[in-house]
Amino acid sequence: MPFTGEKSFMGTEVTECTIPISESLTLRLYSDTRPRNQHIADLQKGLILVYKGTELVGEGTGFGVPIVRYRSKTYFSGSAIMQIFNEGHRTIAVKEFTLDMIPETMLGEAKIENTLQRKLENYVEGLYHKHKRWRGAFETLKLKNLSKIMGLQTRFAPAKPVGNISVTYRIDPPVIHVRAHFNLLKRKDLQKVFLLNEQSSKYFRKFQDSNGTILFDEHIGPWEKVEADWACVSNLSEKISFRVCKVKGAVLRRGREILDDTLCWIGLDYEVSPEKTFFDYYIEIQES
Repeated sequence: MPFTGEKSFMGTEVTECTIPISESLTLRLYSDTRPRNQHIADLQKGLILVYKGTELVGEGTGFGVPIVRYRSKTYFSGSAIMQIFNEGHRTIAVKEFTLDMIPETMLGEAKIENTLQRKLENYVEGLYHKHKRWRGAFETLKLKNLSKIMGLQTRFAPAKPVGNISVTYRIDPPVIHVRAHFNLLKRKDLQKVFLLNEQSSKYFRKFQDSNGTILFDEHIGPWEKVEADWACVSNLSEKISFRVCKVKGAVLRRGREILDDTLCWIGLDYEVSPEKTFFDYYIEIQES
């Protein structure tokens, strides 16, 4: 299928592109931080699912977005460049993410230093995971009410970059081959690399895997390890879904959060060893 975007010749640097999957389903990729939804408005996104012209990403990151954790900070991407290539019937998009944004917790107008921030987060997370049957209550508590009561809010602030991660999306409908290269990252104190694959939790509400697990809505959990060979997320009618497989040397996790206008994401995310120089995986898009 043809590539449509600002420019359509091979190897062109572009700011936006749309890649058809079917008559009604496409993938969209931006070089800036669009669609700028909610509190991750200033962060870069990956491939966004679009159904009949409507973007289904919500507050998700899209497919194939890297973040990195160092000893003292976690880095996100606020800037990137991308190029588009055509290879026969395949479209190849290459997006180079600069890791140059960090989360900051604010108490009113004052920034909370990282040590106190982590203590607060670890305390709430510890309660949350210890009392699993209270998860619905803790989800609301930790993500909204606690913040309101304490006057806490998170923002993303520019930081000195720790390097770049180049992600190649080879799109051969209905399969996306994702390859991320980590050789341009600062290695000192690097602890973990994550590849996020997220869309909107308002649209995608069902999880299932090869072990026969089927979960809906809040029962999917916020970030749970997947032991199955493959995992799939879909809307309730299973009209549209995306599936990934377990990859040797990486941890696969499922997650879903939805909370008023604050959170709206569902994903199948990989945690990758910092010793790796690249990481490959596949996403299968299904439409019935």
